[in-house]
Amino acid sequence: MAKNALRPLIGVTMSRRKSRIARFFDWLAVKRAGGRVRFLMPGGDPPTDDLDGLVVGGGDDIGAEIYGGDIVPDVRIDPERDAMELALLEQAETRDLPVLGICRGAQMMNVFLGGTLYGDIRGMPRDKTTMRTVLARKVVAIKPETAIHAILGTDTIRVNSLHHQAMDRLGAGLEVSGRDRGDFVQAMERPDSRFFIGVQWHPEFLAFDRRHQNLFRALIAAAA
Repeated sequence: MAKNALRPLIGVTMSRRKSRIARFFDWLAVKRAGGRVRFLMPGGDPPTDDLDGLVVGGGDDIGAEIYGGDIVPDVRIDPERDAMELALLEQAETRDLPVLGICRGAQMMNVFLGGTLYGDIRGMPRDKTTMRTVLARKVVAIKPETAIHAILGTDTIRVNSLHHQAMDRLGAGLEVSGRDRGDFVQAMERPDSRFFIGVQWHPEFLAFDRRHQNLFRALIAAAA
């Protein structure tokens, strides 16, 4: 049997505008965890029936019309990508594929299940809501006895922060598994699913922190 046949194939969604550096970190995180990557972007029609798992990646804002929110001016949206990811999540639901959501991806998973978003948290009167850094500087409290707590192995963890949208009301079946000091949802999961986890930060950029990379290892283990 070919070596690659033993490694789960993971679809990773992305924007056509995503930089090569950001793509590299996505590829590296999945490869180091033991998987293969197929990048999925709007405008193409790559095969998806053979995927073993899905990463819904970070990127542009989600269109407010999808979750009934207020339109925020001066933001970049990608309606084609919104539609693609909703369709992929429907396929993942049907096939019971493991899904990991990163930043925008976690928000899209929430919207897929009927949840809502804060269209723009900038200026909201909550502690440390607008911190924007690729470094692990924001503190997140992880809820005990959750899947994410078991994966990360810690009650608190420092994360990076590149978002200005955030999860508001959670969708059907989802539970909060992590919050920041501003009380925004930073991690969520669906306990009745094989693997359905979303984090508001970007673990792929924290390549030298084993705890963050454990999210990808857990995804690959579920996909295998």
